[in-house]
Amino acid sequence: QVQLEESGGGTVQAGDSLRLSCSASGRVFTVYQMAWFRRAPGKERDFVAGINWSGGVTKYADSVKGRFTITRDSGKNTAYLQMNTLKPEDTGVYYCAAREYDFVSQSDRDYTYWGQGTQVSVSS
Repeated sequence: QVQLEESGGGTVQAGDSLRLSCSASGRVFTVYQMAWFRRAPGKERDFVAGINWSGGVTKYADSVKGRFTITRDSGKNTAYLQMNTLKPEDTGVYYCAAREYDFVSQSDRDYTYWGQGTQVSVSS
């Protein structure tokens, strides 16, 4: 089993920045690919960003391209999501996800491991 724990959420104003962290523990040698999803109020959980094991491949949702950056420190079993120029529409619960394949998937059905989520609220 792999356990994921997110941190770094909070309440900010539009234009501000936040950095989310996702720490993996347990059988982390089986984790190849990590991603961030978010669930906005009243909506389904959507893909935000994903990164492969080496960090050489990243994918982003169109709505966050140029503003968000996903990175990882494999030595620390941690993934990060740097969020800049935040907008009110970025508000939601952000979830870290991981899976045992080294291909960046944008579908939440492909992910095996999930964190509990961290709330991000952006006011206008």
